Amino acid sequence: MDKTTHLPSAQHRHLLQRLRYKHLQMLLLLGNNQNMKRTAEGMYMSQPAASRMLQEIEDMFDCRLFERLPRGMLPTALGRVLIQFATLSLHHLEGCMEKLAWQKKEGLGYLSVGAIIGAAPALIMEAIARLKQDRPRLYIRVMGDTSDEVVSLLEQGRIDLAIARRSPDMADEDFCFSPLGNEILRIVVAKNHALLKENHIEWPALLRDWPWILQAPSSPARMALEQYLREACLPLPGNIIESNSVYAMLQLIQRSNAVMLLSESALQDYLDMGIVQILPISVSIPLPPFGILTRKHEPLSEEQRIFMAYLQQS
Repeated sequence: MDKTTHLPSAQHRHLLQRLRYKHLQMLLLLGNNQNMKRTAEGMYMSQPAASRMLQEIEDMFDCRLFERLPRGMLPTALGRVLIQFATLSLHHLEGCMEKLAWQKKEGLGYLSVGAIIGAAPALIMEAIARLKQDRPRLYIRVMGDTSDEVVSLLEQGRIDLAIARRSPDMADEDFCFSPLGNEILRIVVAKNHALLKENHIEWPALLRDWPWILQAPSSPARMALEQYLREACLPLPGNIIESNSVYAMLQLIQRSNAVMLLSESALQDYLDMGIVQILPISVSIPLPPFGILTRKHEPLSEEQRIFMAYLQQS
């Protein structure tokens, strides 16, 4: 026998015989709403039947997964581990169903990508175009969002790979990271903004007197700005319009007197057309590099390997 082959333990065999996807669905629903009545409704069963199912799951794993409280159900530390497993497993099932549905339509493969489109959009779209040119019948799904949301999609198994920034609190044991590059942050305004007539712009007045368009607090650009201001002993902007949509931000900046912080690559087309202009103010706000993130303990598909090679060649 191959020394790398591991026979399942007795407990493992027991779980293989008894654990079902409906058990994982219950863990996910109960973990989300922490209410047995709503969970039972979501499972289309009676509340007593749902309670018995939870007890059955706890018996399988020989531990308490939820604390029964007067006004709800709170997952224990072990319960949170299983909820994460259930989430990943159900999203893997959903992805498998999408791949099978496409293959039934005579498709040749499937690739789902999560990307921070603001980071080097030309690089990402060129790699997608090259892959589609080489494999015309490959089904490609692109989901754009902020780094934290994209990484969450990868963690949940809802995408095959992510193009995002690696955050300091990201677990090294969960993901592989291949850097692609870095970006420059720019502060911009609409082309006819009054600030463009100023010879000298001070940070305190800029933060105090003008509205700002910023990404969510969890986004790397927003965190980098706030850290920069703290280190410079400057206050945060008092008037903020917040959006995770780069498209919405770019539309809004043209229709307001706001100041906006965004990566130069995301702004490039608008800068080239003269729709927005960079403010003449010193900006030295470092961003962590962006790159390719994959789940560490899963083999890469052929589609993933080819797409990653195109990204690294661009």
